[in-house]
Amino acid sequence: MSTTQENLASPKAPIDGDWLAAQIRAQGFDLAHIAPARPAATVDAFQAWLEGGHHGAMAYLARPDSVYKRADPRHILPTCRTVLAVAMNYYTHPRAGGLSDDPARGVISRYAWADNYYHVLAPRLRALAEALEARLERPVVARAYAGDGPILEKALAADGGLGFVGKNTLLIHPGLGSWLFLGELLLDVDLPPWSLPPNPGAAKAGSAGCGTCTRCLEACPTGALTSPYFLDAQRCISYLTIELKGSIPRPLRPLIGNRVFGCDLCQDVCPWNQRFARPTSDPAFQPREDASAPLLLDLMALDDQDFRLRYRGNPILRAKRHGLLRNVAVSLGNWGDPAAIPALAQAMSDPQPLIREHAAWALGRIHDDRARQALSAARTAETDPQVQAEIRLSLE
Repeated sequence: MSTTQENLASPKAPIDGDWLAAQIRAQGFDLAHIAPARPAATVDAFQAWLEGGHHGAMAYLARPDSVYKRADPRHILPTCRTVLAVAMNYYTHPRAGGLSDDPARGVISRYAWADNYYHVLAPRLRALAEALEARLERPVVARAYAGDGPILEKALAADGGLGFVGKNTLLIHPGLGSWLFLGELLLDVDLPPWSLPPNPGAAKAGSAGCGTCTRCLEACPTGALTSPYFLDAQRCISYLTIELKGSIPRPLRPLIGNRVFGCDLCQDVCPWNQRFARPTSDPAFQPREDASAPLLLDLMALDDQDFRLRYRGNPILRAKRHGLLRNVAVSLGNWGDPAAIPALAQAMSDPQPLIREHAAWALGRIHDDRARQALSAARTAETDPQVQAEIRLSLE
């Protein structure tokens, strides 16, 4: 009997593979796998990564309760019997988001070109739980996660056959690549192992793995991929521009280029993506206007209200205005064009010290007397010690 015909529940409430596949595809998921709840295979490696301090300022990852929950989904939901792992393709062609190599424009990670993926995946996962409950005709206890919970989701996905973890530490599916949002549904229902059959016409690939390829390691501007399958988050541009809440270390600022929110370089160069990535047709992931490469000077002019309106419902809200403008100031410094001087000079009076500090660094990168004049004028009024230090270094 084929997998799609096998009875996946009791005869009283049959959940056959065809029914399950229809429900999952109706919610827009491209990949899915059911597996028994069990300890995460990579928990020891995760613990060692934390002990090495590679998580940087993401202290929430190292909290004892967080580590405990990540070790086993049953530590989150004690009655959990089954884990449904899903993945959704979000790739859109670079031209769709207006991606540009123009240094006057900021580069934004592809995952933030559209709405916040959590608000897309989480309701769809809950809809699957409700469908199961209706099918079984009994209450189902479920927990839905989409990047928001204490779960080692890449380990669960790889353990469930949704792909393999590549040398860039991302999950890669041999027929789709790595442009995937991951989600999990923890269930108190016993279901035997099952995988969603591939869609008709899906890309076919050979044996999975990275082989001898090291393109991602070679492409990383900051050397965050210190060795195959190992990421030092403290050097990762995505961490520096999103997760880090304070100052970006000075030696790393020139390496960020014009990336103002996240970084996709290790995915852009991946042969699996170059060969097998295909654009999503899901309306939820179609890029917003001017999503991927906004003008840096436009971003630098955003006040609090403009920022909230422009990025309502978008992942960039997570960085907050002061985080985004910190990144924009760094990008303006890397651009080095005198056209940025008026905006950076204005930023030297911003209420946020973090913005003033990085604007001072950026002015110091622009070889123009007007930049020095702006720094000298700001020095007389500045009261924050860290900003004062940055002004002094920039003037030197």
